[in-house]
Amino acid sequence: MQPLYDNLAVIQPNKGGNTTTHKGSDWLQANDVEVTPLAYIRGRSLHRVFFIIDEAQNLTPHEIKTIITRAGEGTKIVFTGDIHQIDHPYLDSLSNGLSYLIDRMMGQPIYGHVFLEKGERSELSELASRLL
Repeated sequence: MQPLYDNLAVIQPNKGGNTTTHKGSDWLQANDVEVTPLAYIRGRSLHRVFFIIDEAQNLTPHEIKTIITRAGEGTKIVFTGDIHQIDHPYLDSLSNGLSYLIDRMMGQPIYGHVFLEKGERSELSELASRLL
C-alpha cells in the first residue's frame, strides 16, 4: 500500500505542501479510490470505473487477460509499467504481460498506447535505469 500512499501524497499533499503525510487517504475512506489485490478481481464485473493497474510489467499475459475481461460498460483501464524494471523471476522484456498487451492490442480502435522516453523520479533514478 505504501507506493499508493506515496503517489496520493504527491497528487494531494497536506497544507504546506508536506508530502510525508497526505490527504489522499481521505479518498480511500470516502471510497473514491479502491485498492484491490489481483486475487480478488476474479468473478467481478467493473462497470463505469476508471481502473489503474500499476507495475504491469510484472504481470503475466494471463493476469493481463484476467484484468481486462472484468471490464464492464463504461470502464476505462490504464496499465502503467516499465519493462526495464521487471523484477519477476520468470518474466523478461518480451514475455511480460505489458509487452503482450501492447503487441496484441496495437491497432485496435478502442486501444491506445503511450511510450514515455524519460523517467520522472530523479536524475539518479534515470541514470540507474540506463546503466544498471
